[in-house]
Amino acid sequence: MKIKLLALGEKMPKWVMAGFDEYSRRLSGSTIQLQLIELPIAKRTKTASIAKYLEQEAKTLLSRFDDNDHLVILDVQSKQISTEELAQRIQNWQQHTPNVAIVIGGPDGIDQCIKAQAQEKISLSRMTFPHPIVRIIFAEQIYRAWTILQGHPYHK
Repeated sequence: MKIKLLALGEKMPKWVMAGFDEYSRRLSGSTIQLQLIELPIAKRTKTASIAKYLEQEAKTLLSRFDDNDHLVILDVQSKQISTEELAQRIQNWQQHTPNVAIVIGGPDGIDQCIKAQAQEKISLSRMTFPHPIVRIIFAEQIYRAWTILQGHPYHK
């Protein structure tokens, strides 16, 4: 199964990619291929509206979806799930949807047109995290969920 983590925002500090790479490396040789795709955010100006930024970012995201992607968005207003529930979802994805695209929005969130297309919406927490850290947290959670499915003691 291939999981594309589509993250709005580029040129992150080296420690962000190092953290993501650590969990991606741990998954190498597993049934999960984890890929981070960084996408540019819309250029902010004093005169443009948030709706315009979201619309531009939606176009960028749409260009990176494949027809057979199962679209999942991370959205603070959606249902929070546990790591065990994520493991169950990953197991389901492996059986039914070999390509999963997970979206981490930009500073102003995710456009409604992307939200409307999403097959699933989940929240990591009600807390707000810096977007670079979300990349690492979610990569770790995918790894942790995979270890649960493998009966590996990492989760304990």
